[in-house]
Amino acid sequence: MELLQLQYFVTVARIEHMTEAARHLHVTQSSLSKTIQRLEEDLGVPLFDRTGRNLRLNEAGQRFLQRTEKALLELEQGKREIRDLAHRQSITLELAVTTASTLPGILKTFRQQRPDIQFHVQMLALQEMTALLEQGEVDFCLSSPPVYGENIECQIVYNDPILVAVPKGHPLCERKRVSLNELAEESFVGVRTGYGIRNQVDAACQSAGFVPRYVYEGDEPARLGTLVAMGIGIAFMPGTAKDPYEPIHYLALQHNELSREIALLWNRNRYISQAALEFRQIVVDYFETVNQSIE
Repeated sequence: MELLQLQYFVTVARIEHMTEAARHLHVTQSSLSKTIQRLEEDLGVPLFDRTGRNLRLNEAGQRFLQRTEKALLELEQGKREIRDLAHRQSITLELAVTTASTLPGILKTFRQQRPDIQFHVQMLALQEMTALLEQGEVDFCLSSPPVYGENIECQIVYNDPILVAVPKGHPLCERKRVSLNELAEESFVGVRTGYGIRNQVDAACQSAGFVPRYVYEGDEPARLGTLVAMGIGIAFMPGTAKDPYEPIHYLALQHNELSREIALLWNRNRYISQAALEFRQIVVDYFETVNQSIE
């Protein structure tokens, strides 16, 4: 059994299509098929149920995939640890986020303290981020909501209040607080279902007796402030997303009815470099500072 066979197997198992997997690996389909066949011959059992070029992992394949992913992850973490110890290769932190409102401040602090360390950030939907996390392909994730799993460490770093953003001149501008049921007749701008806090606020509104009427739905949370400022609609926005430079008035919800937990996540099986440990501490310190500024 060769390392290349295992690497090819994991790719085919994740994609479940021989042609697409070959394209992803930059090899010919015939070469990839022969490699998988040799692996199955070595194991003495088929790993896939085949229908033409479509593949589906069978029970043996699913069990072998779990073991193979853990083995390959251990090898990769061994390489990272040796490189880290030897300082032979510049370090790049791999980060994934579902919530980006606090990211600029965190990255600015990290860049100031460790200008020698590079980072690569991906803004992802929750399911995509969780997949990378489970596979050990990212150092840390910053997520709302938190994610829990057998191999996932989850540290809640901040409880972020959800505010109501209205444009200057709106009747609610003279208020500091508003109840949910007072918003029943308003027009809203927001992200699409499944993104950010959308599901959470929709459920809260329905509990208050109404379904929010959205005049705009998108997948860019940063755009909402601009739309509110232009008077297109009002919005539910996390407190950490407040922009003091936009002509927007923010109201707290009565009794602090809504908030979101922000969590720092990492795979407990992935090697954590010294640079990554420093990044984790910066995230914790950043949110402690945010808490102190509110108190």
